Amino acid sequence: MNRYETVFIMTPVLSAEQVAETVEKYRAVILKNGGKTIHEDAWGLKKLAYPIQKKSTGFYHLIEWEAEGTAVLPFETEFRRDERILRFLTTAMDKHHVAYAESRRDKSNRKAEPKAEAEVVVEAPAKAPASKEDGSKTEAKA
Repeated sequence: MNRYETVFIMTPVLSAEQVAETVEKYRAVILKNGGKTIHEDAWGLKKLAYPIQKKSTGFYHLIEWEAEGTAVLPFETEFRRDERILRFLTTAMDKHHVAYAESRRDKSNRKAEPKAEAEVVVEAPAKAPASKEDGSKTEAKA
């Protein structure tokens, strides 16, 4: 099985319910064609670099999935037929891309965990040691 990464942009006029419904539709298409979803990331509403269909913003969504090569065509055909999709891009992931995506996911998970721990650990500042000049004077007097 091959791994793929698909990023698609949905029209900004959709409600949160419709966005969730659209994403669920594409999850079902992947499953129907014998694939499985590995990771998803909703990037939210973002400004587009240039207008697409007179829209300047869109809901971005990333799906990382695994399937046979024959599953890509029906998946992309569904994107082309759906008026809610402004743009999409599917890329095949090689071993380096897979490793990078997994490390990026792990890094983002690790960043979220230390914030909770950092709030708990609070140390009192230690007193500054006496300067060397003070120490040398006391030694000279003795």
